[in-house]
Amino acid sequence: MDISSILQGGYAHPLSRKWQAKRHLTKAMFMYPIFITDDADASVEIATLPGQRRWGVNKLEGFIGPLVAKGLESVILFGVPLNCAKDGRGTPADDASGPVILAIKKLRALYPSLYIACDVCLCEYTDHGHCGLLHDDGTINTPPSVERIAEVAVNYAKAGAHCVAPSDMMDGRIKAIKRGLMDAGLGNKCTLMSYSAKFASSLYGPFRDAAGSAPSFGNRKCYQLPPTARGLARRAIQRDATEGADIIMVKPSMPYLDIIADAAELTPNHPIACYQVSGEFAMVHAGAAAGVYDLKTMAFESVEGMVRAGATLILSYFTPDFLEWLSA
Repeated sequence: MDISSILQGGYAHPLSRKWQAKRHLTKAMFMYPIFITDDADASVEIATLPGQRRWGVNKLEGFIGPLVAKGLESVILFGVPLNCAKDGRGTPADDASGPVILAIKKLRALYPSLYIACDVCLCEYTDHGHCGLLHDDGTINTPPSVERIAEVAVNYAKAGAHCVAPSDMMDGRIKAIKRGLMDAGLGNKCTLMSYSAKFASSLYGPFRDAAGSAPSFGNRKCYQLPPTARGLARRAIQRDATEGADIIMVKPSMPYLDIIADAAELTPNHPIACYQVSGEFAMVHAGAAAGVYDLKTMAFESVEGMVRAGATLILSYFTPDFLEWLSA
């Protein structure tokens, strides 16, 4: 063989194999998605998301405290209103007595060092289940949708959120939220993390079960990106960076590693987040349960692929597991 053909000597030892990575997983890379419901004492298992629950604010300390002790540094909150009156504009989204704002204040008081992000969308709070306000014909009415999304984001920031993360995919909402934060005196205090490349994926099913956010009619393909649309994703990433996003996110992750790589290339000075969504998490668990692979081994392989593609922040339901695994 030629000298240039011999590669295996470079990764023959477990330590030298570690040196092949440009970056390594750390606990700080993981943000844990948490479902907060409006039953203050709730602790309800989510059947399609192994090990995950809907939590009431009174249960947060017992749940989050042990994770913080293990090194949890960030969470992202999703509201799950079950007892409120929903309407066409998602009025309950930023209700001061609603689950998200109550949870922000509770977690800020309990864990001052915990970084709290909030998903910003209307689908959980509208009576039609879509992510914005609608025209009479059922299509998205973009200007008032953007105005309402920005209002909710600013109110989360006022309540104490360190980060607001709009997932609605309405055109122009990043600029509107940034301007709203600035006008509220929070532009320099609150991070804006954009779901920039969010695809219309089949992998959201368990999340919609968890959050009760499935649309009552139609689908979201007119505002979430088509799975084949690499060019659109690149344009959306560049647009959101220009409009003031502080972090760029790709969602889902495993089928879209090329888009994560594109985001890292197009916005090299931004942190790149990716969301290992509910269906990805459930799929890894299902394969392990069927004996296809070892759960821990496959979980590591899945997120290491995301880091290799360029992600610096991973939103994952595996976060509690990685807090354990990365301590071993």
